[in-house]
This record gives sequence, C-alpha cells and structure tokens, in this order.
Amino acid sequence: MDTGLNGDVVVVGGGVIGLTTAVVLAERGSRVRVWTRDPVERTTSAVAGALWWPYRIGPIRSARTWALRSLEIYGKLAERPAQTGVRLVGGILGETDLDEVEGWAAGSLAGLRRTTAREYGAGAGVRARLPLIDMPAYLPWLRERLLRAGGTIEERTVTDLAEAEAPVVVNCTGLDAGRLAADPSVRPVRGQIVVVENPGVDTWLVSTAPDGEMACLFPHPGRLLLGGTAQDDVRSLEPDPKAAEAIVRRCAALRPEVAGARILEHRVGLRPVRGTVRLERARLPDGRTVVHHYGHGGAGVTVAWGCAEEAAGLVLPAAP
Repeated sequence: MDTGLNGDVVVVGGGVIGLTTAVVLAERGSRVRVWTRDPVERTTSAVAGALWWPYRIGPIRSARTWALRSLEIYGKLAERPAQTGVRLVGGILGETDLDEVEGWAAGSLAGLRRTTAREYGAGAGVRARLPLIDMPAYLPWLRERLLRAGGTIEERTVTDLAEAEAPVVVNCTGLDAGRLAADPSVRPVRGQIVVVENPGVDTWLVSTAPDGEMACLFPHPGRLLLGGTAQDDVRSLEPDPKAAEAIVRRCAALRPEVAGARILEHRVGLRPVRGTVRLERARLPDGRTVVHHYGHGGAGVTVAWGCAEEAAGLVLPAAP
C-alpha cells in the first residue's frame, strides 16, 4: 500500500488546518490535491480573529507543543507582514496567571509579564507580544504557497471520504468530520465578531467576565475586530443584532473609544470543537489510508503548523 511518499495525497478540507497540512506535505515531496467545499475566503477560518493562543483545545500537552512550534513559524512569517498577514502585536490577556503561562511557555513569549492595575483594572492578567494573523491576507498567501509547492486546489463537495481519488486521504473537514467520520463528539461552538473602523486601538485585548462573557479587541490593518461569543451547539450563521450590541458594549467598557465606531460588517463562524483533537491513521473500507486531523475548536490557527507537521509524519512515516 502506497504510504503517500512520492504519491498522491488528497487533503479534504480547505481551512487553515487543511491548507497548512497540504503545504507541509507538498514541501516534503508529495503530490497534494486539496478538495474543499468553499474557497478559502469563505471557510470558517476566514472568520477568525486569529490571535495566537491555545484556546479551548485538547489534549493540553500536545496542543501546547503544537502551539509553540507554530509560534516559532509565525515569528518568522511576521518578518514579512505585508505579504503574509502575520504581525507580532502587544496586548493583554485578562484573567490569566503569569506563573501558569510561564510553566508551559518556557520563555517563548516575547514581553511576557504581569499587567499593572493601570493597564488592566478588571483583575489579574498578563501582557505579551503574540502573533496576530490577518486571515483575509494570510489564507490567500497560504494558498499561493501551496500552489508554488506544486499542490492543487479543487472546489468539491465530499459526501464520503472514499470519494477521494488517492492512495492516502487526509481528513481536515472540521465540523463536517462529525458526518464524514461518523464522530458524534464533534460539535459547533458559534462565534460572532463585529468589524468596526479602528478609532486608534493598536493593541489587542481579551477579557472574560465572571459570568463567562468575553470581550476581545483585535486590531488589523484598516479595521478593528470586536468579539465575541462562544455558544455551544448553535449552528446559525446569521448575525444576531442583540449579540452584536452586547459585544460592542462590552468592548467599549474596556476601551471607551470603541463606542460609536462605524460598523463595517458582522462575521459568524462555527468552531469545530471536540474533546480532543483527533490526529491518527486509520483505514477506509477499501483499505486505503486515511489520516484524521480535525477537532481543533477555536485554536486551529494557533496549532496549525505544529499539528500539520505531526499529521504529515503519519502520512509520510519515517523509513525503517
């Protein structure tokens, strides 16, 4: 059975996980085709605020390893922000303990320290410079990197993984994996973002109130993304006006200049949450290899490169 080495691989799913996995495979010598239902600009990944942080993802130890490897790569991509859409931006992560972060980040986070009461009066927090990825710029750049490596992208709707015409299939279908892999543990967590004209905010901020409500501010070129929501098992992609009003109100409570900022658009996405990421080799009914790679929740961008390298190792196992 062909393991994929110097052979065809079909990656099903064109979000950030699928594209990154395809790039790694193509740059390691595989002939890679991505089958995606939607162009990259209309995937769930395109909606993300895209701050690097291991958010709602497990298993924790693996996720942190994947995240730190991805951090290393994003740091290099941030040297060319105009091309890649990746920047290193300072900001505050509220309700976070410095000692706990230092325990797993091991000196990897630039400028990491406790916040002062003047910086963040809502409670304990940490300040750091983290990758902030402009997804409308980054995803097309990632697509072009795949094409330069010899990969191809086809817009196809897949109803069964067995439809993929290759010796090895990589299942990066996110929320659709619940159906395609018969995995009932995959469920949606709905996120909503309000995009406004930036009134001058140049640092990011993530804050979580005692009742669990979030306020997130992510400055991107020409706009400011305000979040957010995390609604379990809600599948509606229609923006909720009341939720949007509440998002703006919570963000304005932290940064008053946001109040009255002109709204440019509303974005809604469904995070593909699972108890833990599924990353394993299996067999299709006809005996071909399938590598399942899904369940990244709200941290797909954060772990994409580290996770993709591990997935590629399952497609292209080391020679004995």
